[in-house]
Amino acid sequence: MSATTSTVCRTSPVSPPRTGTQQWWHTAVVYQVYPRSFADSDGDGVGDLPGITQRLGHLARLGVDALWLSPFYTSPQADAGYDVADYRDVDPLFGTLADADALIERAHQLGLKVVIDLVPNHTSSEHAWFRAALAAGPGSPERARYLFREGRGSRGELPPNNWRSVFGGEGWTRVTEADGTPGQWYLHLFDTTQPDLDWSNPEVAEEFRSVLRFWLDRGVDGFRVDVAHGLVKKEGLPDWAGHSSMVSETEHGELPTHDVGDVIEDAGDADATPATHTDTDTDADADADVNDGPMWNQPGVHEVYRDWHRVLAEYGPDRMLVAEAWVEPLSALAEYVREDEMHQAFNFAFLSAHWHPHELRSVVERSLHANDAVGAPTTWVLSNHDVVRHHSRFGLPSAGGNVEALSPTDPVPDAELGLRRGRAATLLQLGLPGSAYLYQGEELGLPEHTLLPMELRQDPAVARGGGNGRDGCRVPLPWEADAPGFGFSPSGATWLPQPADWATYALDAQKGVPGSTFEMYRTALRLRRSYSLGSGGLAWVDLEDEDVVAFGNGEVVVAANTGGHDYPLPDDHEVLLASGPLREHDGETHLPPDTTVWLRRTSAERREPFGPD
Repeated sequence: MSATTSTVCRTSPVSPPRTGTQQWWHTAVVYQVYPRSFADSDGDGVGDLPGITQRLGHLARLGVDALWLSPFYTSPQADAGYDVADYRDVDPLFGTLADADALIERAHQLGLKVVIDLVPNHTSSEHAWFRAALAAGPGSPERARYLFREGRGSRGELPPNNWRSVFGGEGWTRVTEADGTPGQWYLHLFDTTQPDLDWSNPEVAEEFRSVLRFWLDRGVDGFRVDVAHGLVKKEGLPDWAGHSSMVSETEHGELPTHDVGDVIEDAGDADATPATHTDTDTDADADADVNDGPMWNQPGVHEVYRDWHRVLAEYGPDRMLVAEAWVEPLSALAEYVREDEMHQAFNFAFLSAHWHPHELRSVVERSLHANDAVGAPTTWVLSNHDVVRHHSRFGLPSAGGNVEALSPTDPVPDAELGLRRGRAATLLQLGLPGSAYLYQGEELGLPEHTLLPMELRQDPAVARGGGNGRDGCRVPLPWEADAPGFGFSPSGATWLPQPADWATYALDAQKGVPGSTFEMYRTALRLRRSYSLGSGGLAWVDLEDEDVVAFGNGEVVVAANTGGHDYPLPDDHEVLLASGPLREHDGETHLPPDTTVWLRRTSAERREPFGPD
């Protein structure tokens, strides 16, 4: 059967190209830098701001548009910097304010925008505000900045409600008052060292307006907002029978236990992104809807971001906010990117999708429809500092999904399969219209360090019994194959041990090597810009083989083979890029399983991708 007859079908428009004025974030590819693990300049084994500045040329050569920096603020590092003690200074571990200024200046010289993390849900327990709250006592204005409450029980010995920490254990900690007696309790949705702020207090809102302006004045181009859906809690802090988690997974082909409502729609596949889920197997009274948790996605968060939108507008139209909001369904997530709120929101539904054609089509289509409805670009992401790297996730039996962190005793991902599918998923992602986020090291094909000994893991979730921790995706990067510590540090020291086989992933082992993961990423980013894929639209190419997910975006056709058999490609299309080797059979080019290809039509007579209906 010839390629030109076996692959012809029809196209189904989904999302039109963007028109009118566009800001940089509408189409940007943003590269996440996790400062502890990117590059170390002083030999202490921990990455720092000068190390990042020295390596910014790598990002420019790779072809990204911006970098996002995870927290580098003053912090006791109980949660790797997400426990902030001073939002207006740099922790000595990472450098100085002058180093931050130099990084921003150098990035701008290279044409890179700079986005920094903001952590507004909680502070460190070492923050001046919290220390003042402990000293001031119950009923004080200092305590009113946080969520202090009296305990339940005859002596206040029980927590104020039954909320649990995302990291495991109680969500409340009791303090000892100045006179030595047991006192009030404070809420911490995460670690005990991360007390939640009370966003009903105007003083808290004014403080963060000031923090925004402090960094905007220093030239940053945007903010990634940590736990953006968690700032406002339901009045009265009522008990809740559900359970909160950072990430969760539904097995392929199965529905989650909660009611996903309009998440499934026509495609028949469940979203795999609940930030909060209800354990209905153990508690019949549990809330059914994932968004009903009284600590998540409360209506008041939207007024916070409308306020911040106005602050950023004071600095011109080119500053942006991106939400880390584990919210479903996608229509609820889209509320964060309405015209007067944030500018982007991470698409965890896409990150969580399995390597399954119906699920991929469903999440892409629903994402575009939800964001088109509010006039916002869709933001695609596959990996970050909180989840198993996607080059390993796709090598697990679940074939992707939003899996919890892995321990040394868990099944080891199939490295070859994971990388093959991971590269294919990346080309699918980068071919989509909108913006995209990359996590440091994915351009090298780095896998998760699943065999990292538990005793070396530093994630607070490990100590609190909340899981295996997220350290496996945070291991320092390999820059040079033959250097100590693979070139991460001049001393060879690394704060977490690197796997011995990472020499093959080092940057200098991949630069200029045809077919390497680095060169694939670099070529994809160049082509993405050349063909304006970020500002394009999407139309499904409906093929005879439903295992091939194919769509047109402008001049480019993207086809991902998720099935188990080769698929013939049309002979009137030029291959621009493939995630792996294509195959030749009887003079025809075929797309192998677990491979994605970008094609361009070469026949002016054919108006539809893969030919007319």
